[in-house]
Amino acid sequence: MIFGVAALASFAAASPTLAAGPQINATITGLALRGYDPVAYFTDGKPVLGDFSITAQYEGATYRFASEEHKALFVKEPTKYLPQFGGFCAYGAAAGYKVDGDPNLWKIVDNKLYLNIAPPVAARWNQDVTGYIKTANEKWSAIKDKAPSDLQ
Repeated sequence: MIFGVAALASFAAASPTLAAGPQINATITGLALRGYDPVAYFTDGKPVLGDFSITAQYEGATYRFASEEHKALFVKEPTKYLPQFGGFCAYGAAAGYKVDGDPNLWKIVDNKLYLNIAPPVAARWNQDVTGYIKTANEKWSAIKDKAPSDLQ
């Protein structure tokens, strides 16, 4: 299945409103990663929903954690655990768009967490992970401060 830039544009229109600002993919209430624990990807090797009562704020977004230990790790070194491209889809960032990143479609590369939006997108991204990361990093500085709707 071919999944291209035009399809990403339709996802961009459906991206959530950004309470935390345009650099972080968060809900209108400021919840990032759809409530998943960012530390769990590294410590548990899988996505784990955080507890609504164990939270920390970072750059205007609220992150949930499965345990107080995970919260402490995050508070000590948040950038170690944050998803790249603000939690937006890594493939989308490489295409110059900001689309929702699905916490269940993830990959850790060089100790950095990347998300993608849909299985076909993740499959395409996996064909050239290094290349897409390089391209997304090059484009991110130009799009990071823009709202997803401004990139359509």
